[in-house]
Amino acid sequence: MATRRTTSQLLRCGARAPSLLASSTPLVPRLRPTRVQSLFSKSTPSYSATRAFTISARLQNDYLLVGERESDEVDVCIVGGGPSGLSAAIRLKQLANEAGNEDFRVLLLEKAGDMGNHILSGAVLEPSSLNQLIPDWNDPENENRFQGTTAVTGEKMRFLTKGSAFPIPMPPQMANHGNYIISLNELVKWLAERAEELGVEVYPGFAASEVLYNDKGGVRGVATNDLGIGRDGKPKASFERGMEFHARCTIFAEGCHGSLTKQVIKKYDLRKDSQPQTYGIGLKEVWEIKPENFNKGEVSHTLGWPLPKDTYGGSWMYHFGENMVSLGLVIGLDYPNPWMSPYQEFQRMKHHPFFSRILEGGKCISYGARALNEGGFQSIPKVAFPGGALIGDTAGFLNVPKIKGIHTSMKSGMLCAESTWEALQDSSTEDVMLFKYEDALKDSSIWKELYEVRNMRPSFHNPLGLYGGVMYSGLEAYILKGRTPYTLKHKICDHEATKPADQCEKIEYPKPDGVLSFDILTNVSRTGTNHEEDQPVHLRVPDWEKHAEKEWPRFKGVEQRFCPAGVYEYVEDETKKEGVRFQINAQNCIHCKTCDIKAPSQDINWTTPQGGEGPKYYMT
Repeated sequence: MATRRTTSQLLRCGARAPSLLASSTPLVPRLRPTRVQSLFSKSTPSYSATRAFTISARLQNDYLLVGERESDEVDVCIVGGGPSGLSAAIRLKQLANEAGNEDFRVLLLEKAGDMGNHILSGAVLEPSSLNQLIPDWNDPENENRFQGTTAVTGEKMRFLTKGSAFPIPMPPQMANHGNYIISLNELVKWLAERAEELGVEVYPGFAASEVLYNDKGGVRGVATNDLGIGRDGKPKASFERGMEFHARCTIFAEGCHGSLTKQVIKKYDLRKDSQPQTYGIGLKEVWEIKPENFNKGEVSHTLGWPLPKDTYGGSWMYHFGENMVSLGLVIGLDYPNPWMSPYQEFQRMKHHPFFSRILEGGKCISYGARALNEGGFQSIPKVAFPGGALIGDTAGFLNVPKIKGIHTSMKSGMLCAESTWEALQDSSTEDVMLFKYEDALKDSSIWKELYEVRNMRPSFHNPLGLYGGVMYSGLEAYILKGRTPYTLKHKICDHEATKPADQCEKIEYPKPDGVLSFDILTNVSRTGTNHEEDQPVHLRVPDWEKHAEKEWPRFKGVEQRFCPAGVYEYVEDETKKEGVRFQINAQNCIHCKTCDIKAPSQDINWTTPQGGEGPKYYMT
């Protein structure tokens, strides 16, 4: 049996902050162990005592990279600590504890260094799923209730021109009566605490980087990535082999365009009966504003300027908390003009009087960006496969016209948990197949909700662009309500929509003023993102030079414009064939996944960096 380390030893090894130790819940799941430390109850040989000697003696031996990994056996492994993953974990432990099976092990892996660090959303919460999962979550009598809610008190919908804002009808799907403005980042932290109280083993800082399969081809679990590998791919003195987590059922809750989800979808051909997923990029800032500009609980949405009519998108502005505003812009990643910069569009948007009058005299305190699914009903893949399932945004349950997906993500996690619990009662089943999860989805509010609005997003692919889409969506929202006998298709993938630069008008953006608008590196500093420099670049491009030779002549640096964090650059270099050198500043990455989606040749593969790295979002 491996011995447990003391709390002080765990903290010295990079565990979670000491402030978390005040909880009355068990300490070990809250702490981040090192990869060489065995925390588990099973009897396995421990070789951590000889690891230092082994590394020093064999530092340059590449076989360390394929050496034995420590492993653990659990009942259910959940990859991803967002709303869906935590909802699945909580529901599973609720069922297990109610059945008197407190030893039923549910383990949740989260790549962020702390729960919530990588979470970003608008966000207005429709509380239906949370009401089911934790009925007293907002009860004043509950001392552990979530206290970060602001009830919606009013709504606005505006169509923007360059200098004006015109009121337009708000579709009924967007009504927010009974909803709450929240920081999803804060809600996730609170959900993680509730999960641990029930006995879920929550491990932040563990980046699942590999899917493990059994002899029959079913998913057996996941492995976390190795630590301490240099940029040259060789182990450093700090090298630690990754860990394997074997599970009877593995649930993927990675969020939009998950790196492991991509592999699972491809292996089991889960999209064979669905259309390709389409995406948007959401950029967000949080501001502290002057009290006289604050209207607590007000929700505003806009269409139109600064986006052209051939580009889908819109903005939000939510007044929440005390004198705080959540502000953002979503742009469909099927935009055609490679000269467009979503980041710069967001920055100039704030100079419109509709926003500037609110932000005047305020202070930006947080920034972030994230890709989101926009495909809707017709892009939902099969969600069950041998040994596991997809839940939440990784499967694509965002209701785009409603601009909400938290409640559908949580509901899918709960449905999957219930199906998983039932399936695992049969101990003779080696490869669990969650057919009942798929059936439960089709009988749920998720299916009905997404089916009703399935034609709204693809309706924007018409000769009139934005205007035609708005008119058709109004017809669907008020009259048809999804009863049409047809389902519109997404014509092409987002990366295929990008036109060559010489076919599009070049866009000249104004310089940021440092008051309302900011340069990209200033805002990246507000994300708190951090990556160790001496590690393999987690944004995989097979050949940087060939990439530049192929992409620069056609798109003139589209990568450095679609990235909201300054990761990609084309640097002047007379020694290169095209006069530029392609460069990746991986340390800036905020894990939005846009590059993996929008790169025209699809030769950028986003993979997980070392566990615990990336952004450290605040109030997002």
